[in-house]
Amino acid sequence: MQVALTILWYAAAILYSVASLRALVYMRWVKRLPRTHNSVALPKVSIIFAARDEAERIETTIRRLLALSGIEFEIIPVDDRSRDETSQILKRLSAEDSRVRPKRVDVLPEDWLGKCHACHLGAQSATGEWLLFTDADCWMKSDTLTRALTVAQTERVQHITMTPGVSPNTLAAEGWHLAFLVTVVDWIARTNSDHPRGHLGVGAFNLVHRDTYQKFGGHETLRLTVVDDVKLGRLVRKAGARTRAFIGGDDVECHWGVSVRQIIKIMEKNYFAALDYNVAFAVVTGPVMMVLWAAAILGLFSGQFVGTAAGIALLSLILPATLLARLLNWKIRGALFAPFAFVALNYAILRSTYVTLRQGGVKWRDTFYPLHKLRAGNVY
Repeated sequence: MQVALTILWYAAAILYSVASLRALVYMRWVKRLPRTHNSVALPKVSIIFAARDEAERIETTIRRLLALSGIEFEIIPVDDRSRDETSQILKRLSAEDSRVRPKRVDVLPEDWLGKCHACHLGAQSATGEWLLFTDADCWMKSDTLTRALTVAQTERVQHITMTPGVSPNTLAAEGWHLAFLVTVVDWIARTNSDHPRGHLGVGAFNLVHRDTYQKFGGHETLRLTVVDDVKLGRLVRKAGARTRAFIGGDDVECHWGVSVRQIIKIMEKNYFAALDYNVAFAVVTGPVMMVLWAAAILGLFSGQFVGTAAGIALLSLILPATLLARLLNWKIRGALFAPFAFVALNYAILRSTYVTLRQGGVKWRDTFYPLHKLRAGNVY
């Protein structure tokens, strides 16, 4: 037993030390969206999002979008078979402002995910040179889109994406968000350094040039892809285009859960899909990582050098989490909690895998999609 525990401590010490060091190195590429000054005319943008039973939040979302400044735009919300007041709200808002051009889906075509079909439908009627795919529950600052498009023109890239901010209502939510960001700083770094395999796309903010979108086939290519936002970034790279990725913070905030339990539930359909439905990899990143995390926690109280080293290695993740908290203008408390949130991230991966395999697929927006279809339609 002691031998096994010692091996786990060595493994945890190496794993978390490397993870922390890598994150610190990659942080040089991780930034907020710059506050650039635009001196040239900006092209028109079509803002597209799918909405399903979003009556509680969608009016505020659209009114905030209508307050965007310094740019010509249109808003194309696609009502994906909503059963609440979403459709009526969209009709009222479109009557108030001609820039709101809602669409309605009553019947979902076969072999389409509802969100992907809605984005496809919105893009078909878009008139902008750039397309911004976002979510119905995401709120932006008035200058966010102008700044993003200015960066795209200045750096001559065809895609801008941002991780969404969350309102830090609870210590758990802050810790979760910072722990999640620590796991994606390498993605951001490879993307911003134009690494050949670097790509990233985030559903809260995917701003892509229309020509690039059409070049990779748009959402028709993504029609059965659960993590269509991430895979959009991959298709941008495959099309030979370039991306810049930023930490969104309050530039684009989404309405996520305020507790770890809520966030795990929200991510239930996503994490296994993000692993390309690879069961073996999910097992490694789920149970094995949870065991190593537990070993590191135990090591803090073991009184043995290697155990203490494992625990300190885990706690060293506070360092990159603190840098991320500073980027977000948050207090340090979330960073202090971040190492303890990693077990929840690993559990979320395990739960997503278990639920998807148990169901034999994914149920999303009242439609069930068999796993064999999702695998066949996935973008690799």
